[in-house]
Amino acid sequence: MENELLERLRHSAAHVMAQAVKDLFPEAKLAIGPPIQDGFYYDFDVARPFTPEDLERIEARMREIVAADHPITRSEMSREEAIRHFGDRGERYKVELIREIPEETVSLYTQDGFTDLCRGPHVESTGEVKAVKLLSVAGAYWRGSEKNQMLQRIYGTAWPTREALDAYLANLAERERRDHRRLGRELDLFSSREEMGAGLILWHPKGAMIRHLIESFWKEEHLKRGYEFLYTPHIASEEIYRISGHLQNYAENMYAPLEIEEHPYRLKPMNCPGHILVYKTHLRSYRELPIRYAELGTVYRYERSGTLHGLLRVRGFTQDDAHIFCTPEQLVGEVIGVLDFVDFLLRRFGYTYKAYLATRPEKSLGSDDVWEHATRSLVEALEARKLTYEVDPGGGVFYGPKIDIKLYDALGREWQGPTVQADFNLPERFDVTYVGADGAEHRAVMIHRVVLGSMERFIGGLIEHYAGAFPLWLAPVQAILIPIATRHGDYAHQVAAELRAAGLRVSVDDRSEKTGFKIREAQVQKIPYMLVVGNREIEQQSVSVRSREAGDLGAMSVEGFLSKAQAEMAMPG
Repeated sequence: MENELLERLRHSAAHVMAQAVKDLFPEAKLAIGPPIQDGFYYDFDVARPFTPEDLERIEARMREIVAADHPITRSEMSREEAIRHFGDRGERYKVELIREIPEETVSLYTQDGFTDLCRGPHVESTGEVKAVKLLSVAGAYWRGSEKNQMLQRIYGTAWPTREALDAYLANLAERERRDHRRLGRELDLFSSREEMGAGLILWHPKGAMIRHLIESFWKEEHLKRGYEFLYTPHIASEEIYRISGHLQNYAENMYAPLEIEEHPYRLKPMNCPGHILVYKTHLRSYRELPIRYAELGTVYRYERSGTLHGLLRVRGFTQDDAHIFCTPEQLVGEVIGVLDFVDFLLRRFGYTYKAYLATRPEKSLGSDDVWEHATRSLVEALEARKLTYEVDPGGGVFYGPKIDIKLYDALGREWQGPTVQADFNLPERFDVTYVGADGAEHRAVMIHRVVLGSMERFIGGLIEHYAGAFPLWLAPVQAILIPIATRHGDYAHQVAAELRAAGLRVSVDDRSEKTGFKIREAQVQKIPYMLVVGNREIEQQSVSVRSREAGDLGAMSVEGFLSKAQAEMAMPG
């Protein structure tokens, strides 16, 4: 009920904003204005983009409309009458929408002489829209198509009380502080350059170190669980994707073919066909199963330029991919094993999570019996792990149902994370078999899974989760030596060499700057420990330790600091 009331409130706020825009910009043409999570937006066709000053004027006019407490009333018109009504007013987008409505009548909502096409529902009067704030403006193509007119989309938020609005705006400010794109620049982790191409990431040394640490940890844990590593090419013959069904079911996400000696090749959108071909290089016995192949495999998928977003939405990314080949009897146990692995990894990174069961989509391969078997197996695994889950109807991939794991970060936001997919269809299409105990060939079952997701998206989310302040085991620079004066530099480098030899990632700031300045800069760079050295530290063969979180920790021997750091790195989470 609370969500319904919020939706009504935000829907009505969108209408109040549309009225304000029409009052201030009479030539503006109205498109659509729905409520969305945490707010609302409205698209307008205007002669020039809205400016920040325009948003201030629109918000001020909205406050006047709210203060007047105009009743919001519903009425109906025949479809033809509504077409004439909006056509006479030059509202061509409304006319286009009305022509597609199958019903003979349409509903309208009116306040203070402003009428808009809308299914509703709304609040009773404009006075109920008490706590509202306009947030931003962006370009948006009509109906999301680059072939259509570029419109101006104004985003806003509305809440039942001023206190709720203030809390949301504070959370929004915290999100901005944690934005991985801003932190990526400030901490020198990664970039995306126009010269390289949109949606393609350049990993800088510090970002590459974080990625290396995660990937090394990932590899170690996979080896413990019986996985074997593969490498597969970045391009492949188009024929393999015809067999897999990607060309028929996924072509809109693939790049155009490359012609090599009159034969079409494709940048790979998925790693699974290559893993299948490795499996098929030998006749497999049931005694070998399950076989678990893993690859940090880079794939390429077409994303519209308007959807690209830092590390979170890119055109080339590396999946922490794996495919398990097993017997039907082993399927549930293998899925349980993956869910156990997911739980271990996510807790190491400090995440809580929730599971979703994504079922058969409209565009899919295979019989109802196969889908039912695969879905039932995933349900059995979820129940065996005592994982509560929600059903995501039609959210599966074209070859099978899946378990989606959504992560919750430090601000309580939901992120796409691991997925586990049960697949009976690709083994059929590629004739993936094993020899059973009876000496006959049987169809293998395939599990597709990622336990982190894409490395780009996972690290982007991790930057925001930690607000750039990585725990010691993941920090690209774990400690920085800060000599007080030039004469202390040799000792700083000597200590740094000792710590590096023991496995710590250490740097030395021996610039001719004041100590306080160097400490502040190290804090800005979110380095976990600052080790200040001067005359006293040289005499005592010690370091003065400052913690990023706790401040001054006093003097410690080099061995004492090393023991502290090693103990901290061994702690989970």
